[in-house]
Amino acid sequence: MSATPQVQTVRGPVAVSELGAVLMHEHVFVLSEELRQSLPETWDEQERVSDAVTRLKALAATGVTTIVDPTVIGLGRNVARVAVVNEQVDLNIVAATGLYTLADIPDFFRYHGPGTMLGGPEGMTELFVRELTEGIADTGIRAAFLKCAIEGELTPGVERVMRAVAQAHLRTGAPITVHTSASARTGLIAQDVLRSEGVDLGAVVIGHSGDTADLDYLHRLIDNGSYVGMDRFGLDILLPADERVATVATLSREGFAERMVLSHDASCHIDWFPPGVREQIAPNWHHTHLHDEVLPALRRAGVTEEQLTTMLVDNPRRYFSPANG
Repeated sequence: MSATPQVQTVRGPVAVSELGAVLMHEHVFVLSEELRQSLPETWDEQERVSDAVTRLKALAATGVTTIVDPTVIGLGRNVARVAVVNEQVDLNIVAATGLYTLADIPDFFRYHGPGTMLGGPEGMTELFVRELTEGIADTGIRAAFLKCAIEGELTPGVERVMRAVAQAHLRTGAPITVHTSASARTGLIAQDVLRSEGVDLGAVVIGHSGDTADLDYLHRLIDNGSYVGMDRFGLDILLPADERVATVATLSREGFAERMVLSHDASCHIDWFPPGVREQIAPNWHHTHLHDEVLPALRRAGVTEEQLTTMLVDNPRRYFSPANG
């Protein structure tokens, strides 16, 4: 008899069957780490941790039991800090490995690896595999999925990261999430690259697909086998809430609830905006918006409870099962 599938979280392994309601793309902290260190007046560790605890407790009170945090290298990942938060909140937080870049790779990897001046094996793949199988740095916290990104174009750096992620997936079975631009339809490019490396696209979430109401694009992503991330609820500045709701409702009526996951892409703290600006330009962009406003709107639009359970519970459970099968 096979063992019960488990997923690694910041607090340790959890049975996939116990993940409960899952938000599939949420951040605790998104930071420009070198600038944070250079501008200490912008960061108070105790204050930020306390604020994150308060925000995540409010999220847990809505009935969410797990968040999937795709904060990787390039976004200020610090899982030790997240662990301090998680000690004070009864919530599963799933950590990621991978690298976030929209253009170039870090200089650390530039001169060694396939096709570089020094050649040799792909160091990024080795790092990703280690973080999935042994742990991130010296924390003992293991990542459970992989993250890469593409927006405007497939630059050499973006492609190299994507192929390194694909190879780490093939070696470990860990699923993949891709940050994409729906307006540029780059989810299709990501699918092409990952498929060329031998990745089963059923193990891939095409993130930020919900930033468009272009059903032709969404159908193509789904037909190729991936999950589509309807994962930026609250970012009404990119696509109004009513269009996001209508798109999910339409795809649900068409029988595609099994290919969608829901989330906000929100963060407890992100340093990309001056203080107060995030709340001004995107007042609904926070972790409880989905349960407070979006789910009632989806129900009014005809999405059934069974379909909501499929998107929030069943699909995340399936997404994390192959890595542990």
